[in-house]
Amino acid sequence: MTNVLILGANGSIARFAIDLFLKETDAQLTLYLRNSGRLKNVNSSRVRIIEGDVLDIEKLKEAMVGQDVVYANLAGQLEQMAKNVVEAMNASDVNRLIWISSMGIYGEVPGERYSSILNPYRNSAAIVEGSDLDYTILRPGWFTNNDEIDYEITQKGEPFKGHDVSRKSVAYLVVKLAITPGMEIRRSLGVSKPE
Repeated sequence: MTNVLILGANGSIARFAIDLFLKETDAQLTLYLRNSGRLKNVNSSRVRIIEGDVLDIEKLKEAMVGQDVVYANLAGQLEQMAKNVVEAMNASDVNRLIWISSMGIYGEVPGERYSSILNPYRNSAAIVEGSDLDYTILRPGWFTNNDEIDYEITQKGEPFKGHDVSRKSVAYLVVKLAITPGMEIRRSLGVSKPE
């Protein structure tokens, strides 16, 4: 049984991932978010909810205790959040991190130029990559609400394929990474729907 800490548990991908974890695995989930009142339909004996902010390093360290996998689905002050997640994981001897970022952070999308709007994603990914953690960074395309699991991945350094991808597809990949030991460790994966 895997203990999974989901940071930003009310995020659009996280909600799909929670559903998949509960239906497809025996994972125990700790849902960490600023406002627990936003969560709907997570009544399960396998779910624990912690109301907290990733910027609160002490509360974050407490949430890390006993976890096997951390899945970070965050928005806001991404650089400081990345620093806190790495520090809290190191302090708690938790090694496996799945970090959601964005396509374009390496200039890997053919024909696209991205401005400074991607700097927080780029810089937070660099913090994760500079750690000793067993991380996997996901760089999804723009999200759709399509009810499908249909995606392909590209490795860092390869041109990004496709563009859009369903939230359900990204959530499926998150769950697969969380429950499959050794899968895509220390990799940064572009995620898009096959064209």
